[in-house]
Amino acid sequence: MRRIARFVAASTMSLSLAGCGVLNATGSSTTATPTKGNDITVGVLMPDKINTRYTNFDYPIMKSKIAELTNKQGKVDYQNAGSSAPKQAEQLQKMIDDKVDVVVLDAVDSHAIADKVKKATDAGIPVIAYDRLAEGPIAAYVSFDNELVGEVQARTLLEGLGSNVDTSDKVIMINGSPTDPNAKQFKTGALSELTGKVTIPDGAMFDTKDWDPPTAGKETTEAINAIGKDNVAAVYSANDAMAGEIIKALKAAGITNVPPVTGQDADLDAIQRILTGQQYMTVYKPYPAEAEAAAEMAVYKVQGKDIQFDALTQDQVDSPSNKDIPAQLVQVSAVTKSKIKDTVVADGIYKISQICTTEYKTACAEAGLK
Repeated sequence: MRRIARFVAASTMSLSLAGCGVLNATGSSTTATPTKGNDITVGVLMPDKINTRYTNFDYPIMKSKIAELTNKQGKVDYQNAGSSAPKQAEQLQKMIDDKVDVVVLDAVDSHAIADKVKKATDAGIPVIAYDRLAEGPIAAYVSFDNELVGEVQARTLLEGLGSNVDTSDKVIMINGSPTDPNAKQFKTGALSELTGKVTIPDGAMFDTKDWDPPTAGKETTEAINAIGKDNVAAVYSANDAMAGEIIKALKAAGITNVPPVTGQDADLDAIQRILTGQQYMTVYKPYPAEAEAAAEMAVYKVQGKDIQFDALTQDQVDSPSNKDIPAQLVQVSAVTKSKIKDTVVADGIYKISQICTTEYKTACAEAGLK
């Protein structure tokens, strides 16, 4: 993915309509001539149920923002594909048949969905790619800087190994799904930091189909058998759901002192594992900012509010099929034990009471979470 601008400041995500005036815009939310009114239907297609973020954060945040932007007249048609690319294609086709006004799409398989994206576009339904850059004539894209995510994971992993890290340290690498373009970018970013500093032995790197946690656990066991349990210095896990199974596999192999394990998504159970030292880090991606931006893009696009839409999409990216797609890329943060309070708690993702249940009271007190 080519990036014209590496990322837009996160504050852009909460850009107010009044703020468009600083761009010397002549229009506003009240003066623009909309192509559609507030009575619109936004189709929202999420990829899987493995990651809790889609149900807990992305969808409800989008729904709330769409209601706010449309004076509670806008409707949301939400569907989750459950990791099935054919099912998601059927869901998108039904939205085309139902004549929704715009679709926000987080693709299961970014290449396979391209034909349906074209069908939607040909039917006058713009498609906003969300989180993963789908192929086809995408109207806009909002996500995080995915190579940066991998870089942050790898840099933090190296910090966890300490100052004496060198190429004698063997790292298991469990990447995401080969059908997810984001996974390739995470991997590229991580390898840019790990290569030449540690060793990823033969038989210790996997691309995990559908991001499936049990598969990630089995792959970890294979890697341990290949390199020996005493030689595992750390594990790069591309996300938190897989990290949970990876840690189980490490313990099942007799590795009692769990080495640094990375993650991504700031799942609640991952935050709790970080508190107790089972997982070393996760990547926090500000979902409210991403989801609200997608909702704004969708509404502004179909209402013809070009000034506001352009203000949200000041980056450009390329997919394998299309060039110069308007985009917004958002910054991310590494979360280790000392940073929980300043990230997911400070941003209201989790309350301390959600994190610090009875089992984690002692760990929370030690981490200053009160």
